[in-house]
Amino acid sequence: MLTIIAGTNRPNSRTSLISSHYSKVLNGLEIENQILDLQNLSASFYHDNMYNGDFMPEDLIQIQEKYILPVQKMIIISPEYNGTFPGVLKIFMDAILARKYKENFQGKKICLVGVSAGKAGNLRGMEGLTGALNYLGATIFPMKLPISSIETLLENDILIHEGTQKAITTQLEGFIKY
Repeated sequence: MLTIIAGTNRPNSRTSLISSHYSKVLNGLEIENQILDLQNLSASFYHDNMYNGDFMPEDLIQIQEKYILPVQKMIIISPEYNGTFPGVLKIFMDAILARKYKENFQGKKICLVGVSAGKAGNLRGMEGLTGALNYLGATIFPMKLPISSIETLLENDILIHEGTQKAITTQLEGFIKY
C-alpha cells in the first residue's frame, strides 16, 4: 500500500486533481494506493495541546493509523503557497509527530511533486519538504516533479497535457522500483 497526500486544505484544488491522476496511473500499474486529501481534515487536531500525543483527537489517530503508520512509501503532492508548501501540511506533520514520532516518517521512501500556477512548479516548497523529511529520517526519491503552469495542463478538471502525463508515469515507474 502506498499513500498519496494531497497537501492542501483548499477545497476543489488542482492538487486534489493531480493526486487523483497519480492514483489512476498507480491503479493502471497495479499498485495499491490510497489518497489522504488534507481538505478532508477536521480542525480538531489544531489545539493548545497538539504537541502532546496524549491529547491527539481520535479522528487524527485514525488517519495516522490508516494513511501514515502502515505504509513504507508516500507521494506528497504540494502546491506552492507563498513560495513554499502550505502551512496545513506542516501543521499536519507536526500534529501526527506528537504520537509515535519515529514511526511516522523514519525509514520511509517519499516521492515529491510540486504544483503551481507559476513557472517553478513549487521547487522551493519541495526543497523545504525535503529538508524537513530528511530530518525526520525519510528518504526522498531523487526524481522530484515540478508541475508548472497547472491551468494550461487541465481541461474540464482532467490532466490533458501529454508531456506531463508521460513525466508522471516515468516518475512513478522509478518510484515503484526505488
